[in-house]
Amino acid sequence: PDIAIVQRLGREYLEHHPYPKNIFWLIEYSDSSLEKDLEIKTKIYAEVGIPEYWVVNLKRRQLVVFRQPQDGEYASKFTVSGGTVYPLAFPDVAIWVNRIISND
Repeated sequence: PDIAIVQRLGREYLEHHPYPKNIFWLIEYSDSSLEKDLEIKTKIYAEVGIPEYWVVNLKRRQLVVFRQPQDGEYASKFTVSGGTVYPLAFPDVAIWVNRIISND
């Protein structure tokens, strides 16, 4: 992923990357790898239990949000091109979609 929002564990990450249980959500900026990011990576992340995965579709300027992994797939998927999204791990934090999909 391009961005990983993880638990703060101090120096532990000097020894290894975060384990899936330490990851709040992942964000991928996608252009040429869109099919891989929407299909292959989605299944991988759901299988290991990543609670939330966002794909920024740079061509269409859309945010695709995957949530609630169950049985190797995400139970929830929605696409937005504006407004705000509230990450599951931080429900009081409003993410302005235009700020992350715009290339201005």
